[in-house]
Amino acid sequence: MCPIISTLFDSEYFPCIAWYQEYLLAEQCVIEQYEHFVRTSLRNRCYIVGPNGTITLSIPLEHGRNQRSFMKDVRVCNHENWQALHWKTLQACYRRSPYFEYFEDDLRPFFETKFAFLMDVNLHGIEIVNRLLKIEKPFSLSVQYEEKSSEEIKDNRQKFMAKNFATYTHLPHYVQVFEERLGFIHNTSILDLLFCGGRPSLNLLQNT
Repeated sequence: MCPIISTLFDSEYFPCIAWYQEYLLAEQCVIEQYEHFVRTSLRNRCYIVGPNGTITLSIPLEHGRNQRSFMKDVRVCNHENWQALHWKTLQACYRRSPYFEYFEDDLRPFFETKFAFLMDVNLHGIEIVNRLLKIEKPFSLSVQYEEKSSEEIKDNRQKFMAKNFATYTHLPHYVQVFEERLGFIHNTSILDLLFCGGRPSLNLLQNT
């Protein structure tokens, strides 16, 4: 009998589309909480598409990006209302998209809730997207740090980074809001696919 393979994922802020595609393919999903915070990763940022190209939505952190805390202990800096800024940016970029109006009432409370820890932000975002796309796939949190892959563990923790997120070009193609002006921009946040493709996006993710 073949062992069940667990796939380790990084904790991302509204994960990129490639993250979600791997998540749907995984036998068991484990989200890492005992790694140290990784700079230039998607742990506290996501990429959406605006009229002039890619826009970064970044979550400010207590002690900045140079900390060596475990992911589960990384605190969000709420001195400025970053959530209101992110929500206004999403409204400005996606108000013309086919499905924004269908999901905005479900998403707005997320951007009105104060979070103390980055993990809580990211996990809550994943749970909302899963509910809106009707993804019935559970995940668990790591109980310790796994040093490397093994026959029973696949390591995706460093797979999706800010420096390479746009290199994933084998992903679903759908009509983006500004595609006529900018061309298609690959591997943005799952929010871009959600607003542009709606619930049928799940079929795209599973069949591409």
